Amino acid sequence: MNHAHLHRTATRPLAITALSAAFALALCPLSAAAQQAAPQTAKTDAPPQTHYVPSPAFDTSSIDPKADPCNDFYKFACGNFAANHPIPPDQSGVDQFYLLYNVNTQELNGILKKYTAADPSRTPNEQKIGDYYAACMNTDLIEQKGLAPIQPLLDAIDKVSKQGLTYFAGELQRYGVNVFFGFGEIQDFKDSSKQVAFIDQGGLGLPERDYYTRTGDKDKTLRDQYVEHITKVLTFAGETPQQAALDAKNILAFETILAEASMTNTERRDPEAIYHPQTVAAFESSVDNVPFGPFFTAIHSPHIDSLVNGNPDFFPKMADAVRNTDMQTLRAYMRFHLLDSVSSNLPKRFDEENFDFYGRKLEGQPEQRPRWKRCSSGVDNSLGEALGQVYVSQYFAGDSKAKTLEMVHDIESAMEHDLDTLEWMSPETKVRAKEKLHAVADKIGYPEHWRDYSKLTVAPDDAFGNAQRATAFENDRELNKIGQPVDKLEWGMTPPTVNAYYDPSMNNINFPAGILQPAFYDPKADVAVNYGHIGAVIGHELTHGFDDQGRKFDAKGNMTDWWTADDTKKFESRTGCLVNEYGSFTAVDDVKVNGKLTLGENTADNGGLVLAYMAYLARAKKDGFDIDKKIDGYNGPQRFYIAFAQNWCENPRPEQVRQQVLTNEHSPDHFRANGAIVNQPGFGPAFGCKKGSAMVPADACRVW
Repeated sequence: MNHAHLHRTATRPLAITALSAAFALALCPLSAAAQQAAPQTAKTDAPPQTHYVPSPAFDTSSIDPKADPCNDFYKFACGNFAANHPIPPDQSGVDQFYLLYNVNTQELNGILKKYTAADPSRTPNEQKIGDYYAACMNTDLIEQKGLAPIQPLLDAIDKVSKQGLTYFAGELQRYGVNVFFGFGEIQDFKDSSKQVAFIDQGGLGLPERDYYTRTGDKDKTLRDQYVEHITKVLTFAGETPQQAALDAKNILAFETILAEASMTNTERRDPEAIYHPQTVAAFESSVDNVPFGPFFTAIHSPHIDSLVNGNPDFFPKMADAVRNTDMQTLRAYMRFHLLDSVSSNLPKRFDEENFDFYGRKLEGQPEQRPRWKRCSSGVDNSLGEALGQVYVSQYFAGDSKAKTLEMVHDIESAMEHDLDTLEWMSPETKVRAKEKLHAVADKIGYPEHWRDYSKLTVAPDDAFGNAQRATAFENDRELNKIGQPVDKLEWGMTPPTVNAYYDPSMNNINFPAGILQPAFYDPKADVAVNYGHIGAVIGHELTHGFDDQGRKFDAKGNMTDWWTADDTKKFESRTGCLVNEYGSFTAVDDVKVNGKLTLGENTADNGGLVLAYMAYLARAKKDGFDIDKKIDGYNGPQRFYIAFAQNWCENPRPEQVRQQVLTNEHSPDHFRANGAIVNQPGFGPAFGCKKGSAMVPADACRVW
């Protein structure tokens, strides 16, 4: 189970070797390139040619004054955004998250370049982040080393037998290679004080199961391109073109069996569907008594007698597929996934081929991001709290944390008031809802205690080794939680991350310093704009605790039914309205938004905006702000709603929209804006829109 969070962050599947009780995929790990400490010529990207500056909190240049806000509010608030922000060739689209990511990455890059010099005065953490980045930028050395760093693992694949697969799968997964299935750690859904082992479906190279099963022409073409991609990777590694083509075809067939045994993304949104506690003995009996002890040893799991199985139907079918597949195919399958997962640490042909399929073909992105961006993100992924500690000291100063916390408390107060006024919820359930609301923990900016990286070795001339050791370090850190007390102060995102999340097992809302920057939060902006921007984000995460997933967890983070049967029925009727509303939106070509897959995020968008507006009005009254005063030609309520919509201004490529709709629980940005606006009771009066107009329909949806 993953964090419910604000924004999509990943474009391809990851192994579950560091799975926490969270709703979202982490940012794809970007591995580093290498640079020797000895004098040499290091081939790097040119430094940034563009100086990225923060977007304005209230972007008048994006507004299209000719558009009717009552007919299409997104077009009104964001109508000029695409013209002002053409898509760079190294992106699949541009939105507010990308714009702030550029600013934050530029700032991280400045920090990292400062510490690349082998200065003896560097602290241990400064040495690690500097050497990781310095290693990342030396593509000459990567070419020079070729496959030598990975050769021991490739040799081991060539020798492994079927009897040795369980151990070897654990070894590969410890290094982040997604083969056969996934394994990690979660808080127990029904006892959040316990941290337990979690085993789940996995092993796919395409984004999710339906890419293997859909029958449309585009999907068939994509599968053909995937086979071509596998063929090229295996050929680069030394197979003959004929053998590589045969292996690639067989790998697709093998992964198709795994896919058909897997649950859909929509099915997996139900936490009860992925919670099946078992003893290890019972699990092993379900796979014809294959012993998994060697796997647990190889992946560095502590001793376990029980685990939670995310999909019991998957494993017997996976075991049959392995049993019925020849070793040539299984070895090629592991070889391909290993090579593809570490492609940015390998010679250029591997890196470019990986991007060609996952970036160019899947997302329509013409060029890969420059190396300096990928390396900066790579350090953030591997040493996020070491880098984040420096970042927050430079870019999250002043009273930003205190002001954000004030907004959080305002929005929590708004939710309490909202609960009091709900006509459809019984007094009994309201009491339990308030218990949960009052127990929500608020985490702002950065951790209270920084992570200890002292046992992680980072060298300036070992790109592959740095990434491998960092992945294993994180794997071991996560798995060592099993059986240990829960650390409620731990963060699931690094401080520079441009995102936010709600964790149902922790019952906390988390706002990294990276998103508490303009345009999402600007200490110089007026209250209407900040509550429309970051206030709606705060409301979004808070509402996740009461969406169709979050409502199944109580104040302590335990999955339990605290609703009356009648309240559940009324809730499902109201969320059904959102399913139908968003399911009617055509995203691209003939592909519609999946109203069931996106229900949690849509519920959070709608409820969060209601709460943020209530909090804005209360704060303006408390502090004596005149909400009718016009700034830039708009009064306070109008600026609030424009700021919210501008959170979602975007200019995407069609391929990126298509992939998002098919795989992601977040609706495309256009529909996140209009889809929430049409259900806002305060919007019509703010813009003088008549009931029955497109943005003020006669029958609106309302959950919270």
